[in-house]
Amino acid sequence: MNIVIVGIGKLGFKLAEILVSEENNIQVVDINPGALTRIANRVDVLTVQGNGVELEVLDKIDMKAADLVVATTGSDEINVLVCLTAKRLGSTRVVARVRSPEYAGQIEFFKSEFGIDFITNPELDTALDIARYILRGYAAHMESFAGGKVGLFDVPAQALPDLVGRRLADIDSFPEILVVALYRDGDVVIPSGQTELKEQDILYLMGRRETVTNFARGLSDLGERHVTRKVMILGGGRAGFYLAQRLLANGLAVKIIEQDEERCDYLASSLKGSALVLCGDCTDLELLQEENLGEMDALVSLTGNDEENLMLALLGKQQGVSKVVAKVSRSNFVPLIEQLGIDRAVNPVLISAGEIARFIQGGEIASLSLMFGGQAEALEIVVPDSAKIIGLSLAEVKIPKGLIIGAIVRGGQVLIPNGQTVVEAGDRAIVFCLRSEVPSLNRLFYPRQRGFLHELWHGGKGDRKSPTS
Repeated sequence: MNIVIVGIGKLGFKLAEILVSEENNIQVVDINPGALTRIANRVDVLTVQGNGVELEVLDKIDMKAADLVVATTGSDEINVLVCLTAKRLGSTRVVARVRSPEYAGQIEFFKSEFGIDFITNPELDTALDIARYILRGYAAHMESFAGGKVGLFDVPAQALPDLVGRRLADIDSFPEILVVALYRDGDVVIPSGQTELKEQDILYLMGRRETVTNFARGLSDLGERHVTRKVMILGGGRAGFYLAQRLLANGLAVKIIEQDEERCDYLASSLKGSALVLCGDCTDLELLQEENLGEMDALVSLTGNDEENLMLALLGKQQGVSKVVAKVSRSNFVPLIEQLGIDRAVNPVLISAGEIARFIQGGEIASLSLMFGGQAEALEIVVPDSAKIIGLSLAEVKIPKGLIIGAIVRGGQVLIPNGQTVVEAGDRAIVFCLRSEVPSLNRLFYPRQRGFLHELWHGGKGDRKSPTS
């Protein structure tokens, strides 16, 4: 696939890292030569210096040969214009990043009138992710798949002290639940029956959502079910605005602390509901205590500074806040911060990159979550008729070590697979996969094509080979 990325900030850089492969030819466009040098030193891409809106620059790229153009510059208007121009010049599909709340009600208009196939908003996606977490009754993090039928739940090994030091094969405490991954010493481990649990491990458990929820309910170290009613948001930027909107719509009491006076006026006038907007320094301990930080059910730190967010989140935990969330801009910080006792670390770039990757991968990928700073992916795959895995037991397939099928949904029923399980066409397979094992995943599910990133385009422009193949 021929892919053009216009704007090499954090999101553009992360997308290039995710999409680079032998099957994809990636060109990146930016006016900043330093940004182009950085990405050329890290990722196998062709760089083009210039303004992605200028026809002269786009002519160098040949938009008619572009299967996909993604515009991720810092300007919403430029991103929309790049996509509009690229589509008019013959690009098959175009994706734009549009972040401004003022345009939130015009997304469908942009799609229909300008021919934009997909629009991503990292701050909105982040706010929705945080809202889902806050509105749940438990402190641990859970992802949902197959329309909520399957849950992926993380739990520290310290909450299971009787199991530390034992092999997974010897543990019968996980009825109809599969341990699909461990986070250990900064690395992701796909376990086997011989894997021995260590005290500092974080376990990722997959199963029927009800089963996983009931299991979590029985873990005393995770606390009792807790209904969130009062939330303090530190930082009133776009993510804070979207989050406040969502929480207010669900009847929660929201308090926002923002330092910029003009931004406070905007928040106070734009938010519909009873949000209390305070103009002040989020790092002012006296202010936080005056505003009853310790009485909050949840604290969300969304300032523009990672160190501030980390410090404020730790302060919230120290004050006894049940749910604490911190935004971090560096994706490799996410798993490290959660190890410090902070309930949830979110990275807008990873969340948005996952949404774009899911769109690119088309109908065969129902959902995709980038995890552990991008080290691994949790995918929900609709098994195609041509999959090599069909008709064989999982023991016969010999699944590689860095890949595990955690659940299968068939006819609305959730199956927790074992070595004798046989995958059928049309199944929804929930797969946990290390980035290094993506080629193995391709071979199992898409042997007749060039990988699941090609799946979307097989029926579009035909099986067109890239110039380098």
